[in-house]
Amino acid sequence: MSALFNFSSLIQVILLLICSSTYVHSQWPSILDRYKDHEALGAFWKMARIGERASPYVSLACILVAFNQFQS
Repeated sequence: MSALFNFSSLIQVILLLICSSTYVHSQWPSILDRYKDHEALGAFWKMARIGERASPYVSLACILVAFNQFQS
């Protein structure tokens, strides 16, 4: 089943994008800052901002998804 039609897989993909974008932005900030105002690539910059500002909630969501994967 596609990740778009399975809610838990969609949440995993979104969390993976947020965590990956936050890591890339923390290591090489100029890469994402360059495309901040770009329409399509600006989404990665926005995901990095979500990961930076809401990091405790993102971490908690990652832990919950990991427990969900262990149970299934």
